[in-house]
Amino acid sequence: MINLADKSKQLLTEHSIDIFSEINFDINGKIHTLSFTYIIDTFMQASEDSKEVFYQSLQTVLKTKDTKIENFFESMGQLLLTV
Repeated sequence: MINLADKSKQLLTEHSIDIFSEINFDINGKIHTLSFTYIIDTFMQASEDSKEVFYQSLQTVLKTKDTKIENFFESMGQLLLTV
């Protein structure tokens, strides 16, 4: 059975989005770079409910044209860096 991390990466690939894309974050003058893959893998270490919420949110973002996928991963990366 395919896990949610793999499903998430597969969704991105199906939408021609590079799973190794990176986002830079400036935290107190220091640049931190997180890839989409890293963000997915890190969120998939959370509870089963959190994993499902992440996956459902990713599906929603990919279905709507209003939100860019980069904005989604930027928000998720900020959550990781502030925890």
